[in-house]
Amino acid sequence: MNQRIKKICIVGAECTGKTTLTSMLSETFNEPWVPEYARTYLDNLGRAYTKSDLLKIAEGQLEQEKNIERKSNNFLFCDTNLLVIKIWSEHKYGECDPKIMMLHNGQIYHHYLLTDFNIPWEEDPLRENPKDRSHLQNLYFDLVKNSGVPYTIVSGSKEERLQQAQAVIQKLLK
Repeated sequence: MNQRIKKICIVGAECTGKTTLTSMLSETFNEPWVPEYARTYLDNLGRAYTKSDLLKIAEGQLEQEKNIERKSNNFLFCDTNLLVIKIWSEHKYGECDPKIMMLHNGQIYHHYLLTDFNIPWEEDPLRENPKDRSHLQNLYFDLVKNSGVPYTIVSGSKEERLQQAQAVIQKLLK
């Protein structure tokens, strides 16, 4: 990892605006962003995913992150990370492959932006859980809070979330 690059990771429950915020930050700061690899993987899978697919998704996410980081000048905006896979694996399968957390523990993030779930649920073929958003959000909050990495909860409209995130990033520039 390039030590001068600040990695900002956007996490939160399904359908909380992670991708929207990540792409807006990328455009605002003219820096690259890492899309959620799970979408690409699942779109090309041709079958229902299984627990073993989650490790492949985690490895793909990290590979994508590494490749895109090379294009960064100051920031890398990550639309999700392996914490998201951990929470989803535990929610869906009752456990998480220890290799996923081992891979995660080798990563450095400088700030987490936790997207609030105060926006309406939008149907998407890859989304599975519109009912437990509050419960899942609490899991994300606990993980981020206990990660030792600074975090900010972003809430409100797209514009308000962007303003809140920009304020955090401006501080990181100093």
